Amino acid sequence: MKKGQNLAGIIVLLLTLIIGKTMLGSSMLFFRLLAGAGFGYALTRGFMGFAGSVNRAYNTGSTKLMRVLAYMFLGTSILSAAFLYNADAGSYDLWVNQINPGLVLGGIMFGFGMTFSVCCASGVLTDVVTGFSRGFVTLIFFGMGVFLGFPFQRAATWVTEAGIPTDWIRKSWFTSETGAKLYNGVYFPDLFKWDGLNGYLGAVLLTSLLCGIVVYLSKKYESSRRVSGTFTGVPSEIEQVKISTQDKDSNKEFKLLSEETYTRLFVTPWSMKVGALVIAVIFTLLMGVTKAGWGASTPYGWWFGRFLMIFGISPESLSNFTNFPVKFYTMPFFNHPINVQNVGIMVGTVICLLLAGTFTSTATSEIKITFKQASLYAMGGILMGLGTRLANGCNVGALYTPIANFSLSGWIFFAALVGGGILGNRVAVKIK
Repeated sequence: MKKGQNLAGIIVLLLTLIIGKTMLGSSMLFFRLLAGAGFGYALTRGFMGFAGSVNRAYNTGSTKLMRVLAYMFLGTSILSAAFLYNADAGSYDLWVNQINPGLVLGGIMFGFGMTFSVCCASGVLTDVVTGFSRGFVTLIFFGMGVFLGFPFQRAATWVTEAGIPTDWIRKSWFTSETGAKLYNGVYFPDLFKWDGLNGYLGAVLLTSLLCGIVVYLSKKYESSRRVSGTFTGVPSEIEQVKISTQDKDSNKEFKLLSEETYTRLFVTPWSMKVGALVIAVIFTLLMGVTKAGWGASTPYGWWFGRFLMIFGISPESLSNFTNFPVKFYTMPFFNHPINVQNVGIMVGTVICLLLAGTFTSTATSEIKITFKQASLYAMGGILMGLGTRLANGCNVGALYTPIANFSLSGWIFFAALVGGGILGNRVAVKIK
């Protein structure tokens, strides 16, 4: 145990609760803070991240994370169905996104970019803590990419007057009845209204089939890597299996007030399955309380815009460039719910590392980076940021949330992201 860090973790946790309760403008913002902290804690404690699903598979042959994510998608969609069944789906902010070339290209760009930054939109928030230099550089350029993509996603006046087409980003090739009331995508329950359960039985079965395909292909790929002798495994996954085996073989007497109990509660890494379960539960709570899913990337463009204001650029100029209202750039930082949630993710990461006693070693592990590394992280950040505007979301806003919301767009983005990740890894081998 590292009692200094452990005590600091308890203090940060208490301060988060006290300051969040007393200083934030509403109970909903306080809930967003807690949800974000939960996401950050689970991602860190379970050694999880969406970017790793492709990177780990390509570089080590392990598809365990890919399979866990598929099960998480399925479990979350089933839990979400509990809210949506017998409810007006149009009363929820379901991310049934458009299906168009922007979705495909954005997914490819996002997958390509996350190869070089080794993180995604949610992962960059944890990585600002766990790998500061890499996370910080990526976040800055991610924000730049989002900001530069705003005018095209939102068809700013200067874009339309210049004759630059935006329909390929903003309009959908096809939609469904409920999808037309949301973001013009395809809502799976609309395809199965005859199933006796308002379409949700068919939607869950179709989602199960798609998740099953992901699991099957992942297992086949990993098996082929093992047979060919190119499977190396992921150190964190190997450690998780080792710890799980040790726990099963332990015959020690349980003592509540002991170092061993503290270690089990706050230090021992979670399996990815536990991490996925916690994330799915928090996501479901978020859906139930806010009637919306998990998003992360749009505020990064807002942060970049606020950064430009330091150099004298007016909110009106930012508004004209991006087609967001002026108040978008003048509102207090902690009045925006996703800002609060994103800060919560970083705070949750800090709390996890402090309670585990690994904050100092982890936070300083990637302080020194070369100019070439910084350039690659910057490129990855810009590509991911621009990709989110073309696809109307990131790994959570265009992938996880749409899939959990029974949207076809999430699966198309998933396929494009994997394709982009494979392409990015192939390029990375040649230039790193």
